[in-house]
Amino acid sequence: MSENQKTPEERREQMRQKELKSPSSSIHGSNLSDLVGGLGWKGTGILILLMIVGFIIYSVFFR
Repeated sequence: MSENQKTPEERREQMRQKELKSPSSSIHGSNLSDLVGGLGWKGTGILILLMIVGFIIYSVFFR
């Protein structure tokens, strides 16, 4: 498949695989954008919701 026929997700994954092969080219390493890119919008929403609920539970019981 040529470069212009690949979807943006395929191009991002290809760049990520190249970066994993040569980690010295990466300044920041693994980050939140890698996690969010793999989850999709539903998974990201659930992750944010869980973080908010966790913070509320922490606030109620430990303060």
